[in-house]
Amino acid sequence: MKTRTKTSDELKQTVKEKYAEISEQSRDKNATSCCGSSCGCDTVDYSVFADDYSKMEGYNADADLGLGCGLPTEYAHISEGDTVVDLGSGAGNDCFVARQETGESGRVIGLDMTEKMIAKAQKNAAKIGFENVEFVLGDIEDMPLEDDLADVVVSNCVLNLVPDKDLAFAETHRIIKPGGHFSISDVVIRGELPSALKEDAEMYAGCVSGAIDIDTYLDIIAEAGFINIKIQKSKPIQLPDEILASYMDEKEIESFRNSETGIYSITVYAEKPA
Repeated sequence: MKTRTKTSDELKQTVKEKYAEISEQSRDKNATSCCGSSCGCDTVDYSVFADDYSKMEGYNADADLGLGCGLPTEYAHISEGDTVVDLGSGAGNDCFVARQETGESGRVIGLDMTEKMIAKAQKNAAKIGFENVEFVLGDIEDMPLEDDLADVVVSNCVLNLVPDKDLAFAETHRIIKPGGHFSISDVVIRGELPSALKEDAEMYAGCVSGAIDIDTYLDIIAEAGFINIKIQKSKPIQLPDEILASYMDEKEIESFRNSETGIYSITVYAEKPA
């Protein structure tokens, strides 16, 4: 019997519910599960996704839930006075690092579709005392933000979770000022993941099966109108056997390991024409 593919709305609701749950977990809990999802692999060290923020200025441990797959703010070329928008801002980690770069004269806006994440980020901002960091509830595919707002957009392991990536990057293009740019860390694949991995909603919320082919990903960025597209950083991600065993037998796992199919964390940069 054919498995019914979840609709975009159902997938978004799955992600929203999962990240509401994650907002109440510790960083250690998130870092040892599937990118934060409780999909039965709590014994797996899933820090292979996350990069270490702790040495970056502006880092706040309370805002780091261990959900990222890169350090986009490190590569974002943020200047003092910039307006920065973080897509999928979670508990506020990248926003607080960006605030260190923009200074008091800048403005940092975090956008997230999960009410509990917004509340957690606002609580963290209040503790730190930042008055020019704000958090907005909204959807990346339909941002409640004005045109030509941001000098810089950052995002960390979020765009792969958005069903309509064409619309997400079109919206990103809309909110960036002419001459502005983005630096986005995300998960992409080369080749075709087994259908069981792609169709599993828990893996979708866990950063893997929402990912698309890297060439398709870069094409979408170009079609949205961005130029000077470049990969700033790339690292392979090896799915542990404990995860693959939920979807494949030993022969299938061996075949998968020996194939050219791969999962990568990339940080990609692009500019909006001036």
